Amino acid sequence: MGRHTYTSLHYHCVFGTLGRRNLIVPALKERIHGCMGGIVNNLQGLPIRIGGTRDHVHILCALRADMSPAEAVQKIKANTTGWIHKTLPSMDDFAWQEGYGGFTVSRSNIDAVADYIANQEVHHRTMTFQEEFLLLLKKHDVQYDPATIWE
Repeated sequence: MGRHTYTSLHYHCVFGTLGRRNLIVPALKERIHGCMGGIVNNLQGLPIRIGGTRDHVHILCALRADMSPAEAVQKIKANTTGWIHKTLPSMDDFAWQEGYGGFTVSRSNIDAVADYIANQEVHHRTMTFQEEFLLLLKKHDVQYDPATIWE
């Protein structure tokens, strides 16, 4: 990147645990989310809000212009999994799903997305992760194959 490159690139990334298992228990959630925020920082990004429930996570972050969301999510997932396996040996079977949902967020909508992420526990009293994910895909006009989306 040139020294005269200036960007404002914000992303909302969503992914679940492998098999959508309820592995992110309340006692560990803050530590896992904190680890993720540290990884985003290490990527020279800015974690704005991280949240979720027992079976998935939402990350709202700003990334450098030369860091793709796909690369960032891969690094976040790999490093978080490594940290969990090292720090929490009882969770040696922890893994994330393959893939993720990634959505751009305009600067004017950051607060609304951050509030949405902060209220995940309340939101999921009436909606499953799968229902929420499909709504996000529809809202952002992302095409998907219903027959293979949950493989």
